[in-house]
Amino acid sequence: QVQLVESGGGLVQAGGSLRLSCAASGRTFSTKAMGWFRQAPGKEREFVASINWSGGTTIYASSVRGRFTISRDNAKNMVYLQMNSLKPEDTAVYYCAASKGPGTAATQSLYDDWGQGTQVTVSG
Repeated sequence: QVQLVESGGGLVQAGGSLRLSCAASGRTFSTKAMGWFRQAPGKEREFVASINWSGGTTIYASSVRGRFTISRDNAKNMVYLQMNSLKPEDTAVYYCAASKGPGTAATQSLYDDWGQGTQVTVSG
């Protein structure tokens, strides 16, 4: 099991940037793919980005590709989401999640550990 704590959310103007961090604890962190998901008010939680166990492979939702970058530091048990060119439609609670396996995944059911979320609000 992996315990996850997100940080870095806040209020930013459209066009601005934020960097989310996810601190992980647990011995299996470096063997698992990690992901970021988000849930906007009144909407279902959706996939944002995923990174494989080594950091060598990443995948993104089409809505954020080219603007967001996921990365990880296995030595520090950290995962990051750099968000640039933010838009009001990026407003949501962002969740960090640990996958059941080492490969990237966009499907929520393939993740079994979740953080509590961090709020990102983009004013337009």
